[in-house]
Amino acid sequence: MNPSFDPSLSTSGMRPPLTSADAPSMADSLPSINFGFEDLRNRMAQFTARFDAFIERGRKQVLEERNQFKIGLAELQEDERMKQRDIEILDLKSQTHQQTLQKEAAEAAEMHAAISSVALERDSRLAKRDRLKQQIDETQKAISQKQEAQKTHARYLDAQARLNVPELEFWQDYLCLRIEGAGREDRLKFVYTHLLEKDWEAEAWFELGTASRDYAVFHTRPKVNREALERELDIVNEDRDFGAFLKRMRRLFVDTMK
Repeated sequence: MNPSFDPSLSTSGMRPPLTSADAPSMADSLPSINFGFEDLRNRMAQFTARFDAFIERGRKQVLEERNQFKIGLAELQEDERMKQRDIEILDLKSQTHQQTLQKEAAEAAEMHAAISSVALERDSRLAKRDRLKQQIDETQKAISQKQEAQKTHARYLDAQARLNVPELEFWQDYLCLRIEGAGREDRLKFVYTHLLEKDWEAEAWFELGTASRDYAVFHTRPKVNREALERELDIVNEDRDFGAFLKRMRRLFVDTMK
């Protein structure tokens, strides 16, 4: 606080009159003035202390704010680093997920292809099964028809045999012939003896098939000329004279064994 201004202390008021010869000297006439330097010094010291304290507080505040800024910046950098790491992890997971989806899609496509292949194979097998079933039915039908024809023919042969028993006995005695089984129901074996005068024990035979209306010869011993045999079969299948056929077969064996 500045001291109050006292007009009485003004230098203009203390100026001595120039015309007075006996006026005191200026030095003697100067009043005693108290400027308050000590108070001013104290006040300046207090101000300096307050200013230094203010500066110190400001410096500390600046340092503290700078430290807080560094800490905040470090936290932000760490947070950014963590977020970047999270982003990288998410990218990796996304890539892994994408790869998994692609793999699953490939597996699904492969599975669908396998299912389609199995379905095609199943359809093929079902179609094949149906064809085989149809073939089996047709074969069974043909077998049934053949069996029925064989039964009919067997009944015919049985009836003929009953009628021709005396005739067969005649030919057996007349041609030195015996009839044997050939191991199958539809075949007979006719064996001739006394074919050669020089060897009465020599035998010749043929195996006759009776499964159908037309006779067939499957085996002969000894082997005879095939064309001659076919001619004999054509004749007997045409005229149905079995006795004459047996006689011609004996003659064919005799000609072969000579």
